Amino acid sequence: MTAVAAVAAAAVGAVALPASAADHHPGRPHHSEVFISGVQYDSPGRDRNLNREWVDISNSSRRAVNLDGWTLADEDGHTYTFDHYRLAGRSTVRVHTGFGRDNRTDVFQDRRKSVWDRSDTATLRNDRGRFVDDASWGRHHRGHH
Repeated sequence: MTAVAAVAAAAVGAVALPASAADHHPGRPHHSEVFISGVQYDSPGRDRNLNREWVDISNSSRRAVNLDGWTLADEDGHTYTFDHYRLAGRSTVRVHTGFGRDNRTDVFQDRRKSVWDRSDTATLRNDRGRFVDDASWGRHHRGHH
């Protein structure tokens, strides 16, 4: 798992946060095969391209996982619901805030305004509303150390 987090951190870059279990669940083991693996909460540049604001969801297992009905939400209640999406084994999907055409590696919330604040929590829940994973940054992230 540490190698996955290190690769995610390297791929995401300095502004985005790796979201390994150790980063946001201190003292609690990571059991889910599907987890939040990266966050870009403040789109870089002056143009505020909403597709540069995203959350990565990864599947560490070999088997595909049906994400139909799963939700990704922020603290303010902005919620994205996966619709007919299957996350392949050992792969990642990037959930962009802006508009675009969904494909195997990228899905779009089709929003006109930013969702992820400088201090926020992204929460992933399955199709039954059960907690799967979360990632916090800003004042929330500092509070865990």
